[in-house]
Amino acid sequence: MPDEAFDVAVIGGGSAGYVGAIRGAQLGLKVAVIEKEKVGGTCLHRGCIPTKSFLHSSELAHQIHGAAALGIKTDGLQVDWPAVLKRKETVVNQLWRGTEFLLKKNKVKDSGQAVNAKNLVVATGSRPKSLPGLKMDGNRVINSDHAVTLDQMPKSIVIVGAGAVGTEFACVYNGYGAKVTLVEFLPALLPLEDADVGQQLAKVLSKRGITVLTGAQLQPDTLKQANGKMTVAVKTGEQSQTIDGERLLVAVGREGITDGFGLEKLDIQVEKGYIKTDEHYRTGHPNVFAAGDVIGNFLLAHVAYYEGEHVMEYIAGKNPKPLDYNRVPRATYTYPQVASLGLSEKQAIDQGLKVKVGKFPLVGNAKSVILGETEGFVKIISDADSGDLLGVFIIGANATELISETALAKLLESTPWEIGASIHPHPTVSESVKEAALAVDGLAIHI
Repeated sequence: MPDEAFDVAVIGGGSAGYVGAIRGAQLGLKVAVIEKEKVGGTCLHRGCIPTKSFLHSSELAHQIHGAAALGIKTDGLQVDWPAVLKRKETVVNQLWRGTEFLLKKNKVKDSGQAVNAKNLVVATGSRPKSLPGLKMDGNRVINSDHAVTLDQMPKSIVIVGAGAVGTEFACVYNGYGAKVTLVEFLPALLPLEDADVGQQLAKVLSKRGITVLTGAQLQPDTLKQANGKMTVAVKTGEQSQTIDGERLLVAVGREGITDGFGLEKLDIQVEKGYIKTDEHYRTGHPNVFAAGDVIGNFLLAHVAYYEGEHVMEYIAGKNPKPLDYNRVPRATYTYPQVASLGLSEKQAIDQGLKVKVGKFPLVGNAKSVILGETEGFVKIISDADSGDLLGVFIIGANATELISETALAKLLESTPWEIGASIHPHPTVSESVKEAALAVDGLAIHI
């Protein structure tokens, strides 16, 4: 038996695990983190961070291609893929070392051995799913984990799944000059967002040269490999077509990691691949909690951060308030970026709410015109009876930064009128948020 006793042991040193552990230590709890790989988890090593490094380089290449319109001429642009990979590794390693430092600073024990603890937090994260009948080999047929370590950039690629992961990688490879085909089973890109957003993103990506196929079903049994390429059939309605690429990236979602560490020995319910918890992230066992991707909800690092912190505050007796997931901002780092929170227009109507909608096109925003990034909008959904802010959807430059203003508004129970009454600096893209808020009552100025 281990000699050292802890208040909390955390299985998994990813977003929920390490952030929760630090918060627990800040609250006076003695915490150990058990991580089989490197602390930081999927987000730091295979997800958010490496993909955003790729996207930054890719978007810069895209902007340079269009720089002539800004009076800057460039010739002979080349993509140095080994340098792109090196830059990604530099970013990841810097943040990883910082995470290790923070754990040591807060006296959290990073343990690879058995520990004795009063409470257990399962924060084991998630892994990519595949399609039935489609086997990933890590070379030609890959998932997002494989994609961040490819030693060669594909000249052509088929991406199956047009959620956040699929659309981001579509932008990555397109920006680097690859031929990209994006296949989505549902009728629109980013199917979890407001329908207007998916339609606008499809329009922009198609204009950029990405082949976008929606309402399309990949036929895994038709996959063939020959001469360094793969071909596969895609069915749209009654029609079928064959598409090809050097690689096939499967981005059809993720599943919780609930196996390999003895979870089945405890009284814990797993539902649809995720651990079931209550509003304080308690499982069926009185001293076992779960947080992060492994419980489902939004599979987002910042949500995992919150859930990990909440668990520790609950264990420490701080009585934290349960999270209203309708105030969680969501971000997709395509270019143009997409950000949102709350209910879409359809979701609000389906819930029986009477809505008012304000929509402001970025073509009416001075800073967006200066940037040459006008193919987007801000859309705000309000409750027509109460005036409450129900949802916000942004597509355009800096969308992932702009959404925080409305997330704060949601937390403070502010109305669109109050967002519109706030003075925004000019010229900034943030003025489009003010204008959309004013547009809810038909008071926008620049449309």
